[in-house]
This record gives sequence, C-alpha cells and structure tokens, in this order.
Amino acid sequence: MPASFEPEALKAQTVAARTYTLSKMERTVEAHPDADVCTDITCCQAYISMENARANWGSQADAYEAKIREAVTATDGEAILYGGVPILAVFHSSSAGLTRAAGQVWQNDLPYLKPVDSPEAKETIPNYYSRVDFTPAALKEKLLAKIPSADLSGDRKSWLKNAVRDSAGSVETVEVGGVTVRGGTVRAALGLRSACFEWELQDGNFVFYVTGYGHGVGLSQYGADAMAESGADYQTILTHYYTGVTVEVFNG
Repeated sequence: MPASFEPEALKAQTVAARTYTLSKMERTVEAHPDADVCTDITCCQAYISMENARANWGSQADAYEAKIREAVTATDGEAILYGGVPILAVFHSSSAGLTRAAGQVWQNDLPYLKPVDSPEAKETIPNYYSRVDFTPAALKEKLLAKIPSADLSGDRKSWLKNAVRDSAGSVETVEVGGVTVRGGTVRAALGLRSACFEWELQDGNFVFYVTGYGHGVGLSQYGADAMAESGADYQTILTHYYTGVTVEVFNG
C-alpha cells in the first residue's frame, strides 16, 4: 500500500498483513516447510526492505517511515479474527467496484471473504483501466503454455468464448479452445492486471480491456483509502471488507 495513503488505511493494511502472517503460522506451506512465510508474492506476501523503500520515497522518506511506524504501533498486537482465530486476510490493490468471494477465485469459499461494495476512486488509481494487445501467435503461445490441452487451431473467434462472470463482473470461468478454465488462469497466462476483463478481435489482433488490479478478494487497498478519506477508521474498514469478523488483540 502506498505510504501516501490515509493513516487509517495504513492501519487497516497493517492489521491485515499481520493477520495474514499469523494465519500462515498455523500451517505448513509446501513451498517452504521450514519457514512460516516467504517474500514470494504468488505464495505469501510482497516485501521491500526499508532501505529500498526509503530510496523510492526520496524526500518524503522520513515522513512516510514515521506514518508506517505509527500505523504499526497504534495497532500493536491486533488481528482480524473469525471465531477467535486469525483469518486468511488476503488483500489486493483495487477492485471493479465490488470485491469477490474466495470461491470465485480459488477452490473454497470462506465465510468472511464475501463480495462487498468497494468505493474505488477510479480517477486517482494508476492504470485502473488498462488495455493489452496480442497478436494471434503471441496469444496462442501464452495460452497453450498454461492450458496445453486447449485447441486453438480453429476460427480465432472461438478461441475464447462463453465467459461466466461473477457478481463483480470478473470472469469466473471461460472456455479456452474448448477447455473451461478459471478467469484467473487466463489472467495469469496473459499477465493481465485482473480477471475483470473483456476482449475483442481488432484489426486481426486480440485486444483485452481490464478493470482494477489484483485478485479482487478481501481488502481493496484503494477502496480502504477512499473509506478513510470519507472518515472511516481502520476497524470500520476491516469489518467492511471481511464479513463477520472482530478486530482485537490476539493472544494465541
């Protein structure tokens, strides 16, 4: 989350990141059996050293570091709990106005990861709407690398079809060369910013139009900042994005 965001948004992010780590500590991860958490964003959480962060912040380094330290100190020990247990507090950059249920993205639903409205300040979010173009050859190569059983030998218009969208407008499933896959699989194959995408053939190429950034489940960082700007405190933000939870000191 950008350090320029509102203090209450930074507190919400702090508690979410802490809770996510606590939940990881409760189970063994195949990729790193001897560690609770890693810095691979596709596995656990992104991480940047303070030295690199300060270099990125430039003249704002002291002020931004102070903001983050205050967010950590003010929420010391607090976690997001469901039934007294730390939740899998996933988060993303920005949604398409509505977050997604866990089961719409991954294998299983979770009672606290339900779709909720998200007040995205679209005009202030970098690349909130993005466009990506692919030649047919490039698209075929990328899709077959992830979906080798797809048949992309026929009419290009049939390569992707029958998209099923969830309540947030994201692609839940789509047929790729006769194989039904999750929208997230296509997103990963093509490097799209989110699974909220549409496509068309334009001058012989495939053009994808994408909204938002991230998987769309749990806390939206830009949504949290918009709520904070409107006066919401971090507990209100967290209990909005995670359904039926409490925010309290965890002594487990």
